[in-house]
Amino acid sequence: MASVRKIQADLVHPVVGDPIINGIVVIDDAGTILEIGKESQFQRNNIETFKGALIPGLINTHCHLELSHLKGLIPTGTTLIPFITAIVKQRNTNENKILSAIAAAEKEMIKNGIVAVGDISNTSDTIAVKAGSKLFFHSFIEVFDLLVEKNADAAMAQYQAVYNQMPGKKSIVPHAPYSVSPKLMQKIGSFAQQANITISLHNQETSPELELFRSKSGDFIKFYESFGINLDNFKPKQPSSLSYALEYLHPNHRTLFVHNTLTTASDIKEAHKWSDKLYWATCPNANLYIENRLPDYKIFVEENAKMTIGTDSLASNWSLSILEEMKTIMKYQSGMAFEELLKWATINGAQALGFDDRLGSFEVGKRPGVNLLNKTKFKTTNELKLSVIHF
Repeated sequence: MASVRKIQADLVHPVVGDPIINGIVVIDDAGTILEIGKESQFQRNNIETFKGALIPGLINTHCHLELSHLKGLIPTGTTLIPFITAIVKQRNTNENKILSAIAAAEKEMIKNGIVAVGDISNTSDTIAVKAGSKLFFHSFIEVFDLLVEKNADAAMAQYQAVYNQMPGKKSIVPHAPYSVSPKLMQKIGSFAQQANITISLHNQETSPELELFRSKSGDFIKFYESFGINLDNFKPKQPSSLSYALEYLHPNHRTLFVHNTLTTASDIKEAHKWSDKLYWATCPNANLYIENRLPDYKIFVEENAKMTIGTDSLASNWSLSILEEMKTIMKYQSGMAFEELLKWATINGAQALGFDDRLGSFEVGKRPGVNLLNKTKFKTTNELKLSVIHF
């Protein structure tokens, strides 16, 4: 016979409803939510009482788990293009070191109350960890040809081989507008015809990306020249790189735009007109690590954008913690309400990755995981800590 736990806290955040003061969550030993409600609705026997606030497991919608071995190796504040160059030069190393760092990073995310991850995969390095993990993964097999169309067929074949090996939920996706040619975008679109998938795309994260697509100028020209690539056949796309992406992506797929550091209100309006299945992932600590700037979150809220939160990789972050990302947003955008950010970190992320049938909120029948925050007031976030309630 399955055992049942009644867990009470000063505050319970179902996410899909108002916070419950002295709420109780009833859970079986598999972690399935059986009931949720006010203290007065339950008999007082066998209740486990905690100080603080209960929240569901957190969703990390953007991570590069395979880059975990690069932690601390790339300086902060380099801006994106030098950062990418450093990744290319340093990512290949001893296989055991790579695999060990991936395993440690996966454990770090579990410890930090994360239950699902949207993970960028350029290689097969994460396959073993994902096959045995407690985390739910949606693997984004990321494809690029550096805008060289003659390389599109080879690039697609290379990454389709990774896709075929990867366990669990997965998609083949373009890396970014500045690195994927029209031919390769078309190939990705043709492959991604199956329903109920998510497409991920790095979007508008640095000024040179905007300059490349507006006027075929800026530092990306020099970046490609350093690899012996000329952009004679590249055609700018007005008004932005986002417009280029929308031309090739499919509006019926869930689409997750990542970083969005320089995204404007008009960009969001354009994208929302294109599709109602859009999600916008922000990785604030990675933004600060690489470019030392954050998106203007106010415009996303004003445009009713469905926001999610990611950590990016340990190459561009100090930890893999969604709570730390939330704290950063609250520090630099003090007007953001914790309850709003909690939606970004839970139900919105679960929807974006296609896990909202089981994760993202305290609802009967779901198995979302349970985390305990040590506080119920969130104006001062430095002391905010999280612990996982295990089943």
